[in-house]
Amino acid sequence: MYEPSRHLATCHIAGFQHHEGALALKDMKPGKKLSLVPEPDNPFDAEAVALYFKGRKVGYVPSSENSLPFRLMYFAHDAVEARILQVDPKAAPWQQVRFGLYLKDKRTAREGARDFRRAR
Repeated sequence: MYEPSRHLATCHIAGFQHHEGALALKDMKPGKKLSLVPEPDNPFDAEAVALYFKGRKVGYVPSSENSLPFRLMYFAHDAVEARILQVDPKAAPWQQVRFGLYLKDKRTAREGARDFRRAR
């Protein structure tokens, strides 16, 4: 069955307080997209995936969750997306923004419906 995207993980932005998270926080809203940028040359984690919001680096996908998105992005390129799920300016900096990682379904709704009917 066609789905615009498939949920992979939900987590808080790692390192939010060490990057430009505070500068971007007031503009961050649930549903807004985050850009994912693999950093294979990162000296601390060869599977690091940086998160950007409107051109500002706001942190990383936590290392506990970055292996699959890194590999999918590295080999399949535009297969993963990230969206803000919750923003809480009063929370501790490392818990202010929760986001979801999603695997994109490249089929159109029409193709997905056709595949669903065929599978029955």
